[in-house]
Amino acid sequence: MKNTVFLIILLISTGVFAGKADVLEVKVNCADSCTFQVTVQHADSGWDHYANEWQVVSADDGSILGTRVLYHPHVNEQPFTRTLSAVRIPANLKQIIVKAKDTVHGYGGLEQTVTLPLH
Repeated sequence: MKNTVFLIILLISTGVFAGKADVLEVKVNCADSCTFQVTVQHADSGWDHYANEWQVVSADDGSILGTRVLYHPHVNEQPFTRTLSAVRIPANLKQIIVKAKDTVHGYGGLEQTVTLPLH
């Protein structure tokens, strides 16, 4: 019984239950290319478990149009917003999906589907 309680406490304290990274908001500005401002929320617990990337993906075929790598944990900055510029979007594409991942669970949290402005 003591070992079970210890294991549960250990798992909670190491952030295993922090969950997946969620995309809360996406702002898009397009001209020749598009700039994305993406707000992500994740219960970052340190270098072993943090949101480490988000992607802009075609809603048509799933192709990756842009990737923003997050190089460090944002333990004391939640949610946080980061920008990705110069993303080339095919002229006929009307919607994209933005998804985020973390170092433990990968992708799978809340995604946002966005209708693109005319570009």
